[in-house]
Amino acid sequence: MNYPNGKPFKVNKAQVGRTGTLKSSKIDYGGRGMSLENDIEHSNSYYLKHGMAVIHKKPTPVQIVNVHYPQRSKAVINEAYFRTPSTTDYNGLYQGHYIDFEAKETKNKTSFPLSNIHEHQVTHMDACYQHQGIVFLLIRFKSLDEVYLLPYAKFQKFWKRFKNDGKKSITVEELRKNGYYIPYQYQPRLNYLKAVDKLILDESEDRV
Repeated sequence: MNYPNGKPFKVNKAQVGRTGTLKSSKIDYGGRGMSLENDIEHSNSYYLKHGMAVIHKKPTPVQIVNVHYPQRSKAVINEAYFRTPSTTDYNGLYQGHYIDFEAKETKNKTSFPLSNIHEHQVTHMDACYQHQGIVFLLIRFKSLDEVYLLPYAKFQKFWKRFKNDGKKSITVEELRKNGYYIPYQYQPRLNYLKAVDKLILDESEDRV
């Protein structure tokens, strides 16, 4: 697939503390073998089922331009384009707050490359933040098996540094200092709303 500007689409790859249904009953605190997206989907299903929050992955409008039919009952999409560039991955409502966030996963052991974030996504996050939305990134270091919630307000300085020909990544140490660590648990698997609670409290104090 390609964006409207012709550039190829790259799949986004991407745990609480300050600075769906599992098939097995066995507790897996490490979360190994699961992608960040699957972890979030499991948690979102749990939140919805228990009336805690309504958060969903955003659908991306796609225009199909070439379809091959090897059999009458089967269709293979050979070519398709995103109608508009995607914004962020997830949005929804939690205790009267609008939630909007991007989820990223990286194999890098020491830092998160900012090249994984697109300009139009930052523009969207900034607009949501200006309207008092709760905006953040969930970043998972796959090799470390650690997930952090980085508030958009903290992310801004790293993005500005990146755009001013500075460092092109956020180190693990910087994320640990500026974000919220989210440990894996049983149910829900990745309880990121605990970190969101801390973020809401911190931002309500900062915005007064």
